[in-house]
Amino acid sequence: MTLTNQTRGRPAPTRAIAELFPAQGEWSEEEYLSLSNTNRIVELCDGKVEIAKMPTDPHQRVVGRLLFFFMLFLAGRKLGHIRTAPLPVRLRPGKFREPDLIFMATQHAGRITVEHWGIPDLVAEVHSPGTRRLDKVIKKREYAQAGIPEYWMVDYNAKTIEVYRLHDATYQSSGRFGVGDTLTSPQLPGFELAIAEVFVEE
Repeated sequence: MTLTNQTRGRPAPTRAIAELFPAQGEWSEEEYLSLSNTNRIVELCDGKVEIAKMPTDPHQRVVGRLLFFFMLFLAGRKLGHIRTAPLPVRLRPGKFREPDLIFMATQHAGRITVEHWGIPDLVAEVHSPGTRRLDKVIKKREYAQAGIPEYWMVDYNAKTIEVYRLHDATYQSSGRFGVGDTLTSPQLPGFELAIAEVFVEE
């Protein structure tokens, strides 16, 4: 009789679980969205799933502070909805990303479904080790092609936020804001964000 891994006291290989899922390049939107129970950031890129590395403490601290200031401003104003990842955003058929921060204006709330969001009005990505090129080149291009009006790139090491706004289907720089600056947005009339407050170390 041949002993299995389980009978030897070792767990069965996880490869068997992986074989239950589609191969890379063959994932459908429905199969991708079935992964919604995970708390990891998983993105779909034309049939391939991409799993982000676990975020660092500085990353989560900055995301949390951005969320706090957005929620503080939006409370009672009925201007829109703010969320953080993990939450799939459908950029086009076969392409889902999960931005760190996502704002949807009230007039576009029909783009929100239970499983995912459609094209939002503003997204922000907080750079993590290893994501700089993805954020600055690939996602920047994808978000512009999707028609997202405003994109923030947040660097907690440099303590800066770079803002890009859509003009003629491409992003144009609206400035690089650092400690001492105040950031405003046409997507949020009346909103003022003191950059120094975003990068306070708790």
